[in-house]
Amino acid sequence: MTIQNNTHSKVLGYLLWIFGFTGSHRFYFGKPITGTIWFFTLGLLGIGWLIDVFLIPSMDREADRRFASGPNEYSLAWLLLTFLGVFGMHRFYMGKWITGILYLLTVGLFGVGYLYDFWTLNTQISELNQC
Repeated sequence: MTIQNNTHSKVLGYLLWIFGFTGSHRFYFGKPITGTIWFFTLGLLGIGWLIDVFLIPSMDREADRRFASGPNEYSLAWLLLTFLGVFGMHRFYMGKWITGILYLLTVGLFGVGYLYDFWTLNTQISELNQC
């Protein structure tokens, strides 16, 4: 019997898809390269964004297989990053107090740290869950 991780949420994926022309749902499901492409091309001029509504279930399954489950919730960390990331709230949630304070004082290290975390948050949470 195989135990299936449920690290990511399809519901949150679809909510982020609403803003999918920014690539946010792709970042959430661990696809930073295509997330960046979606960001700079407005979801491949909307065409890729529309196609993604059908791809979200497979992106969710792939993320569930790829990332380690554990005490740190991916969905909560992503919500904190997306809406409060420039204030470092996702870093406080992960127990990274020093960088959380730095983000709070520097508006997400002047936005660069905020963007870095869009690329790496899934890996950061997965590493924390494996400890």
